[in-house]
Amino acid sequence: MAFVNVVRPRASYTDLQQAPEDGRRYELYDGEVLVVPAPIPLHQLAVDRVADLLKDYRKEHGGRVFFSPIDIVFSEFDVVQPDVVFFERSREDLIDLRKAIRVAPDLAVEVLSPSTAATDRGKKMQMLGRYGVPEYWLVDLEARTLEVYALTGSAYTLAQLAAESDTVRSRIFPDFSFRAATLFEL
Repeated sequence: MAFVNVVRPRASYTDLQQAPEDGRRYELYDGEVLVVPAPIPLHQLAVDRVADLLKDYRKEHGGRVFFSPIDIVFSEFDVVQPDVVFFERSREDLIDLRKAIRVAPDLAVEVLSPSTAATDRGKKMQMLGRYGVPEYWLVDLEARTLEVYALTGSAYTLAQLAAESDTVRSRIFPDFSFRAATLFEL
């Protein structure tokens, strides 16, 4: 008896753009489509806190802050929607505000949810590293911690595990720091 391999065609960003709007968010991992469930309100409050901190930083230092849903198109087959992304001032001109973002952000942030945590720590982290995102943060609302990952080569190393009482320090923005507790005072 011969085994049959099931072949799934790779989906592209063009395919996503041409699909009818169904209210869902999608990410592509080497052409594999992943549906991203809508976040719960607590998640959205934490995303808002992160975005506010980055907006405050932007006031003094420039840069651009975007939050999901927004496509980061690394390739036609690799597309993600991090919860928050930041581009420093020197790279703002790489973004065409009328088109999808096709350059790696300087910082990507995910607020962990039970339904997406494995992807955020696995496939997404690997993809962000492969495409050169210098810093990646994981906000864990259950553990009340923030993990700061720094890119070394094409992989991330844990640079800081910040508990509520700690001061978070960005590795790529030396003037950016804040109390981790700020993220959990929702």
